[in-house]
Amino acid sequence: MENSCSCAVRHTERSREEHRKLVNRIARVEGQLRGIRKMLDEDAYCIDILTQVAAANAALSSLSREILSRHIHTCVVDDIRRGKDEESIGELMDIMKKFMK
Repeated sequence: MENSCSCAVRHTERSREEHRKLVNRIARVEGQLRGIRKMLDEDAYCIDILTQVAAANAALSSLSREILSRHIHTCVVDDIRRGKDEESIGELMDIMKKFMK
């Protein structure tokens, strides 16, 4: 039976090196979050926990900036070249609003 969904699924191809770097960043954030959980379980001092939360936020922000930069330089540029600029820029603005809250 054929899938009758007319929606397109979009993907971003990444090199093995890029994929590895992104996964490593995520693994570090996961480690930071586990550390924060352990600090909470051990009733660590609030400022120490908040310092680690700030570090985890910074790591996630860095990951987001890297992915966003690549998206703009590849996906958005490709869409503009194909005449899909309104759609691509609208999508970009929507995601930017989520980061600028």
